[in-house]
Amino acid sequence: MTTAKAYAATSAQSGLESITLDRREPGPHDVEIDIEFCGLCHSDVHTVRGDWGDQHWPVTPGHEIVGTVSKVGSEVTGFAVGDPVGVGCMVDSCRECDACKEGFEQYCEVGMVGTYGAPDRRHEDEITQGGYSSSIVVDENYVLRIPKALTAEDKKAAVGPLLCAGITTYSPLRYFDVQPGDAVGVVGLGGLGHMAVKLAKAMGAEVTVFTTSPGKAEAAHELGADHVVVSSDAEQMKGASKSLDLILDTVAAPHNINDYLRTLRRDGALVQLGLPDGKMPPIDPGQLIRRRLAYGGSLIGGIAETQEMLDFCGEHGVVSDIEMVSGDQLNEAYDRMIDGDVKYRFVLDTATL
Repeated sequence: MTTAKAYAATSAQSGLESITLDRREPGPHDVEIDIEFCGLCHSDVHTVRGDWGDQHWPVTPGHEIVGTVSKVGSEVTGFAVGDPVGVGCMVDSCRECDACKEGFEQYCEVGMVGTYGAPDRRHEDEITQGGYSSSIVVDENYVLRIPKALTAEDKKAAVGPLLCAGITTYSPLRYFDVQPGDAVGVVGLGGLGHMAVKLAKAMGAEVTVFTTSPGKAEAAHELGADHVVVSSDAEQMKGASKSLDLILDTVAAPHNINDYLRTLRRDGALVQLGLPDGKMPPIDPGQLIRRRLAYGGSLIGGIAETQEMLDFCGEHGVVSDIEMVSGDQLNEAYDRMIDGDVKYRFVLDTATL
């Protein structure tokens, strides 16, 4: 065992506090990583504050991990000491079900092993602990290579959110085969939404942002959006009717999907990425039928697709817009995330642990 400095919650009421974690010694197929940065995700807040039920306390959150390989197991072939690497939302899966064999580990039929707060089925009695930590040990099959173009000092810290917000928006864009000239809508301009805009633009799409806040129009255009529609304005929504091929809905609050379905062309699709925390208005099946529309959902991405996304971002210079925080600012950052006071993702500098 080795030890790592970390921040963890010991109960749903404790907030995050400084602790020391035990980390296993790397096995034959393990990679030990010195963590440099870790993004903060809304799911971290929900976990730490007990919104998703009781946890295996203490829990160290963080699944947007960027660092450098410090040690490799005896049978590791894909990584070497000194390599810049990342770890996303999962650190294992069954590897045997159809989903895993097809590269969709996030849909593992047994259940993927989350980067934190999950029983580690290959290491008895171990609960995974995440990236708000100085180091982590992960099986090589769930470690990602950071492209050289993203390792520059002004980019590396902003890579972390790609491993959650980035892949969550990239995956449906790829699944629906977005091509130059396609019209893509993005509902919401938060952590997910701003990545959806950047990635869709990098793919050559014409991007429309839907927002309830007129004040976000300038920010949307700065990110690359071609059009901004204030969704509370009936005339603006009417003007967007039948104009889009694909919509990525990143909003996690209850809202009326039917309003956005009306902006899709025949054979268009709306993909739900945000998980609303309350009851949603029912979807009108008539809208789906009359223009052969599809309404679906998508969950992060598999390991191979996440690597593809990182390589794409390296080629196109895409990273997240971030604000750095130190360990002693984590609880304040959580409050600000709940208030929507971040543009657009917080990233923890683990040197401050």
